[in-house]
Amino acid sequence: MKITVVFDIGKTNKKLFLFDQNYQIVFQKNETLSETTDEDGYPCEDIELLSHWVIESFREIKQDSRFEICAVNFSAYGASFVHLGQDLKPILPLYNYLKPVSDNVSNQFYETYGGQENLALQTASPVLGNLNSGMQLYGLKYQKPAIFAQIKHSLHLPQYLSFLISSQCLSDITSVGCHTNLWNFQEKQYHDWVKKEGIDSKLSLIAPSPIAQQTPRVGVGLHDSSAALIPYLATIKGDFILISTGTWCISLNPFNDSPLTFDELKQDCLCYLTHQGKPVKAARLFLGQQHEEQTKRMAEHFGLSQVYFKTVEYNSEKINNWNNDLAIYPNYETAYHALIRDFVRQQIVSVNLIYEKTKTQKLFVDGGFSKNKIYMSLLAEAYPDIEVYAASVAQASALGAAVVVSEGILPDNLIELNRF
Repeated sequence: MKITVVFDIGKTNKKLFLFDQNYQIVFQKNETLSETTDEDGYPCEDIELLSHWVIESFREIKQDSRFEICAVNFSAYGASFVHLGQDLKPILPLYNYLKPVSDNVSNQFYETYGGQENLALQTASPVLGNLNSGMQLYGLKYQKPAIFAQIKHSLHLPQYLSFLISSQCLSDITSVGCHTNLWNFQEKQYHDWVKKEGIDSKLSLIAPSPIAQQTPRVGVGLHDSSAALIPYLATIKGDFILISTGTWCISLNPFNDSPLTFDELKQDCLCYLTHQGKPVKAARLFLGQQHEEQTKRMAEHFGLSQVYFKTVEYNSEKINNWNNDLAIYPNYETAYHALIRDFVRQQIVSVNLIYEKTKTQKLFVDGGFSKNKIYMSLLAEAYPDIEVYAASVAQASALGAAVVVSEGILPDNLIELNRF
């Protein structure tokens, strides 16, 4: 069987998928790898363990006589650099993007390069500390200059995974263009500060195509948020917004090319770049994490299972305002409706930052909240002028990574849609 291999690397779950030529998953493997800590004791990905898992998993597939590998690609979380020394081995931990940046480094950076507002507008990156991955390199230069000098290549995680198979050190536009502080969206090139600080000498050439190696085709790797958009761009006609829901709910509009304002940036609006280098206006909400915390509280308060929310049916008569004091609600169902109503109110504010009323024709929700009938029903009520769908794509990020390196024909039913 001719297959495309995709490694889809999340912060928690590491997945391997094999797609046939019709983009159906014919095999998958999931792994949870133990974290390690960096030199300050801060938790981080164990890059040695991850590298070993990828290499060994790929070797097993290569040796399996049932499969002929035609292509390989990688989808992974962004804002994370693997720093390679002269021998092309990692010389530093894979620092956690949630680790705080020191105030000294942050202040020095923004004072030197025109202030937070200016930089944020030029790089389409809200001020997010180490989530602006360029700040990781800037911090290393000033806090660990001796080690910084030893770095030959700094590769974002998806491109490092590609390097493990292809031995090619390349950068990719989807990783460079996701809240990194590295890319000047107005000038469509690295920002001046990257060159002035010599950071560009650590960054590999941006790959001119999504393929790093031809036989078999090995992809350069993709930032997972950009990868998840690819199946929709490949199959949906007309302008649309995609709300990709998980720990973060990210609203993506690939058809809104209006420049970001600083007010939008302050509300966690930003731009991604597609694999073709086109800006995608996006807005982020931390709803998935909030949902997990609040349903845990509700389960304890009402003496029910932590997944009881999955049994709650939509009932418009139970819509109330949300109050953190659960004692005011007569039962779990009423409290849960109020919670989701509050979430949808936040979601509407987030979507409206990127929504273009005269252009947007459809709104798709994928991920966890697409299965939540209360959320979907309230969202559809909020947007009566456009079509609102719960969308189901089997492993959207992995599928997107497969699409850009494969030569199969996309089937019409790639995305399962349920209109609300």
